[in-house]
Amino acid sequence: MFERIRDIAHLVRWSNLLFIAALIYVMNYWVAVPVLHQSAFSAVLPWYVLLLLALATMLIAGGGYVVNDYFDVKIDRINRPDQLIVTRTVSREGAMRLSLWLSGTGVACGLAVAALVRSTTLAVIFVIVPGLLWFYSSSYKRLFMAGNLIIALLSGMTPMLVAIANIAQLRKLYDVILPYTTLEHDLYAWLGGFAVFAFLLTWIREIIKDMQDQQGDRELECHSMPVVWGDTWTKVFVTLLTGITIALIGYLWWSVLPFPRAWMSLSTRYIVLGILIPLLSALWLLWAAKIPSDYKTCQQVVKLTMLLGMLYSIVIVRGL
Repeated sequence: MFERIRDIAHLVRWSNLLFIAALIYVMNYWVAVPVLHQSAFSAVLPWYVLLLLALATMLIAGGGYVVNDYFDVKIDRINRPDQLIVTRTVSREGAMRLSLWLSGTGVACGLAVAALVRSTTLAVIFVIVPGLLWFYSSSYKRLFMAGNLIIALLSGMTPMLVAIANIAQLRKLYDVILPYTTLEHDLYAWLGGFAVFAFLLTWIREIIKDMQDQQGDRELECHSMPVVWGDTWTKVFVTLLTGITIALIGYLWWSVLPFPRAWMSLSTRYIVLGILIPLLSALWLLWAAKIPSDYKTCQQVVKLTMLLGMLYSIVIVRGL
């Protein structure tokens, strides 16, 4: 019984789901709320709406992870036989039922959020995303670059859900005065910056993950970037994406962020030590990687960098 519960927790990627929940709360309380306070508005999103938003996102993501493993049984038997859960602990039928239950409950929570804040945009997103995850797992992930982009876009969408929900609630409460403020622009700008960072880091991580899994992908004729381009050109592309990420961080540091640009300021130290050095370390590990375990270590460093980048919002609070 304990083993089955543990395997189901791994199947839904419990650590990733906790990260999603933490990200939503961090983006709301450490980015959106300070932006609101700067314009003399108090926090507008009720706690139960934020809870439903986090639950909707977690449940739909969990359903996506399960359906992905449902379709990836053959690939996982080659790439990670020791971690295979579907067909070993959980039957394929059980996995499908679990995926449908998670996704259906997530959609219900998402539609409840949309109704509470009166947002058609949120309703459309929460209806479309489960279908997109289904088609990603069944076919898109086997197409060149398409699967990576879909997952990266969905990851980047998480901070934007917080922006959309807050703006919808603002329109509901302050429809008369909102057009005379810059709040909508400010919320989209700040949370959009984190969304772009999440998009780029997830894209990088997904490509590295394809390099780790390319043996099974070749066997089943998946057209991932490493299979089509080979390791060297894939590493060149990841290096280019990393360079774009670093350039955008440098632009934001110099032009946008409201901090002293002294080399020893808290903002600068965090960016250099918490984001740039881990990112460059991941790049070094990538070029040194030879075997799947090397690529796994590399993508874990990228994931840590993404977490540290999101926690940069703590530093932002001091500047707003």
